[in-house]
Amino acid sequence: MIGILRAYADKLRAAGLAADALLCARDDEPLWNRDAAPDEERPVLEALLGSMSAGALLCAEPAEPYGTILRHLAGRHGEVITPRDCETRTFLHDLPVARAFTAETLRERLQSRKAVVVVTPDGRVRLVATGSLDPAQPFVTYSSVCFAAFVLFFSEFLSACAAGTPDPAQRDAFETVAAHLPEPRTDIPELRRGPFATEEEARAAISEAGRLTVEYGLVDSSFGNVSYRLGDVVHISQTGSFLDEMGDGIDPCRLDGSSCAGLTASSEFVAHAGIYRDTDDLAVLHGHPKFAVVLSMDCAEKDCPDEGRCHVACTRERFAGGVPVVPGEVGTGPTGLCHTLPPAVRGQRGAIVHGHGLFTVGKVDYNQAFASLLDIERACREEYFRRVAPCRQDAPGRS
Repeated sequence: MIGILRAYADKLRAAGLAADALLCARDDEPLWNRDAAPDEERPVLEALLGSMSAGALLCAEPAEPYGTILRHLAGRHGEVITPRDCETRTFLHDLPVARAFTAETLRERLQSRKAVVVVTPDGRVRLVATGSLDPAQPFVTYSSVCFAAFVLFFSEFLSACAAGTPDPAQRDAFETVAAHLPEPRTDIPELRRGPFATEEEARAAISEAGRLTVEYGLVDSSFGNVSYRLGDVVHISQTGSFLDEMGDGIDPCRLDGSSCAGLTASSEFVAHAGIYRDTDDLAVLHGHPKFAVVLSMDCAEKDCPDEGRCHVACTRERFAGGVPVVPGEVGTGPTGLCHTLPPAVRGQRGAIVHGHGLFTVGKVDYNQAFASLLDIERACREEYFRRVAPCRQDAPGRS
């Protein structure tokens, strides 16, 4: 178990989410990923774990730019931060904020939520996440909070710039965050060449595409999905699988729905199947690139009757990064993306689902799909900074 805890700490570090995380799992006695811990943290976390039904917890100071983002959002939103992206709607609901790092305060905030943002009076930021079973759960929650906070921060600044209302604190935070953004990747990797003839070849290509999507920062490892069509069978990553280490987490699902493998397949299998029925593509790649998600949620429509329900009710034709933006929830319900995504992808490199992520396609393998994922995110990032450029130029002290 200690090895597993250390592996998740390493994943957080590799993803640029935390330089030094503290993870704990419940056993006969608490197990930690490392022996050394700040004197004020370990007793608090042990008391917290002992007073809850959680089986694991994670505590870390978010790396930049996430530390600045969470500190700023906590200052603006008060006791609860409420993002509107799909991950928050589906998994998090909202992000409670604590002003003291004590077991009692954390327990109160975590009674009905999976994570709490802690910003103490000295400005220090910590993120504490819990899981009922194993360390994978707080790891997933931690990465989801960072994603949601990033999208909310950049969305709010874009909206403030459009309205001409960013205040000095918001501008200062934005410049700090922008300075910490890594340069966008422009090197396109060479992936396995298709078309693939066997299940073994398809699974190897799926695993490679998933791993590179994570390595390039186009999705958190526990989100997104990848599939490939072989005849009337779609091989697709399992729900909840880590894209950078899928292993056996790939299911063969028949397009006619006759395979029970669909029970453990990605929740978006039906949407993938719809794409394969509507097109001659053989590969689908789904990631959560951040600026594509931010732009998918930006709309200049005033007094829209669907305001607040854009993610399920928008009927307007919209584009970002050169591809369509469509509404749609996860799953197969009446407002599920399985209804909106397949027709939007037809004749396109891909499509963005509002507040959710980007789906791209390839004719024979993942080379085209991966290049499109990277290119569309780059285009969305460039468009974002083009839109906020006048606002930044008007900031005090900037030329």
